[in-house]
Amino acid sequence: MLRTLAQNWWAIVLRGVCAVLFGLGAFAWPGITLAVLVMFYGAYALVEGAFAVAGAIMGRRAGAFPWGVLLSGLAGIAIGVITFMSPQITAIALVYLIAAWAVLRGVFEIVAAIQLRKEIENEWLLGLAGALSVVLGLWLFAAPGAGAVALLWWIGAFAIVFGIVEIILGFRLKGLKDRVAHRTA
Repeated sequence: MLRTLAQNWWAIVLRGVCAVLFGLGAFAWPGITLAVLVMFYGAYALVEGAFAVAGAIMGRRAGAFPWGVLLSGLAGIAIGVITFMSPQITAIALVYLIAAWAVLRGVFEIVAAIQLRKEIENEWLLGLAGALSVVLGLWLFAAPGAGAVALLWWIGAFAIVFGIVEIILGFRLKGLKDRVAHRTA
């Protein structure tokens, strides 16, 4: 699994960049309507999920398969598609969709971090990203009536922090790429 992640470090960095861009966009346009929020979120979940799936599948022949990353990506794609198919959903339904996605994604990333704990240093970064997802999801389940702008800001802040953590993780994996290839050769 480490070899797969190290070879596809760029996919993790791209996921992080997408998250940071999404978060900055959420802060730049706080007055957007709920319909735009739905489409914006759907696009983010779909693209981020596609990068996660691509990163998991592209290196599937080398080492243990990264099931947590794959399942996280599939969850993102599913939520993105559902969001586009039903743009008329209410704010509360969107809150619950985002909350469920965040918790699922976080759990899968924590599982992946636990699997990596004996293979790499700083696996806690992936675990931290997962924990941030779970915390966001639980907060959204606890306070579904929060205003759309407040929700947008929370999601934006989460996306920026999550993106930075993913970018750091990706570049650390890049640094391991040659060492892992040398070790397995």
